[in-house]
Amino acid sequence: QVQLVESGGGLVQPGGSLRLSCTASGRILRVGAMGWYRQSPGTQRELVATITSDGDTNYFDSVRGRFDISRDNAKRTVYLQMNSLKPEDTAVYYCNARIFTRLFEKNPDDYWGQGTQVTVSV
Repeated sequence: QVQLVESGGGLVQPGGSLRLSCTASGRILRVGAMGWYRQSPGTQRELVATITSDGDTNYFDSVRGRFDISRDNAKRTVYLQMNSLKPEDTAVYYCNARIFTRLFEKNPDDYWGQGTQVTVSV
C-alpha cells in the first residue's frame, strides 16, 4: 500500500554529477525521516545520508561536502544531489522512509525503494 519510487541513476564520468529522486505514495498518514543507502557487490548496505521531517541532515563521512540531501514534504519526495562523483561511489542506491500509516501509531514502519544503479566510470 506504500511505495517508494526512485529515479535519476545512470552512468557518469568521475567528477560528474547526478541527482536522485524518491517519491512516497499510497496510504500515508505522515512521512518521518527519509534517507539514502547504497550497496555495491560483496558489501553490506551502508548509510549515505538522512534527513528528518524538520530538515536535519546526517551524512556518511566519505560523501560529506560532495552530496546534498533535501526533501519536499508536500511532494513526499527526497532528493540526493551527488557532485564530484568518484568510482568508489558506484553502487545501487536505495531510498528509505519511515512512514506512519495509522492514527495513534507510535513507531513508523520502514519502507524501501527498489534501488537505482549509479555507475561512475570513464
